[in-house]
Amino acid sequence: MVPAGFVRAHTQVRRPSLVPEVRLHVADDVVALWEAMEDAPLGAGDAPPFWAAAWPGGQALARAVLDDPALVAGRAVLDLGSGSGLVAVAAVLAGARSVLASDVDPFSRAAVGVNAGLNGVTGIGVTGDVLDREPPAVDVVLAGDVCYDREMTERVLPFLDRARARGVEVLVGDPGRPYLPHERLEPVTVLDVPETEGPGTRRTTVWRLP
Repeated sequence: MVPAGFVRAHTQVRRPSLVPEVRLHVADDVVALWEAMEDAPLGAGDAPPFWAAAWPGGQALARAVLDDPALVAGRAVLDLGSGSGLVAVAAVLAGARSVLASDVDPFSRAAVGVNAGLNGVTGIGVTGDVLDREPPAVDVVLAGDVCYDREMTERVLPFLDRARARGVEVLVGDPGRPYLPHERLEPVTVLDVPETEGPGTRRTTVWRLP
C-alpha cells in the first residue's frame, strides 16, 4: 500500500482549469515524481505517474457531471481508470449515491483517497483492475482517457460493451485519440480543455455508448 504521505510530499495542490471546484494533488515535475516513485518501497512499476495530472478526458467528464448532475445523481458510479480521482470526486459532488474508483496503479489508488479527503468528500471506494471481470453492480460507468493506446483500448472496449449490455450507462471522455471507435459512440458534449503544459486547448468530447 502506498502511504498517503507519499502523495502529499511529492505533489502540489492545484485546481484543474476546467473544474475549479475541485482541488487535486498533481505533479509540476513529473520526472522528479517518477524518480521518487522508483525509490519508494513498491517501486514505480512500468507506467508513468498518470495519476498526478488532470487529463483532458477526465476534466471533460468531471465538468459534464457537475453541469448536469442528473447524469449521476442518486446513482452508483464506476470511475474507470480513475487516476487522480478527479471524476470520482466530481461524481460525489454531483450527488452520486456511491462511487467506485478503479485503477491498476497503487499510487493512483492512494491519490484517490488523498484527493477525496482534500475535497471533503466521502463514499468513494477504491479497487484495482476490473477489466477482466464482469462489471460491478453500478448504474453508470465514467471512463476518462482510457483509450490512450491500442492495447488498453482492446481491453477497455469489451468491458464497456459488457457493462452496456447489462443496462449500465457508459460515458467516455476523450480528446480525440485515434484508438477510440468514434463511429460507435454518440457525442454528449464537446469542451475545449486548457493544456496542462503551455498555451492552447484540447478539443475534448464526452461520448455515450449507445
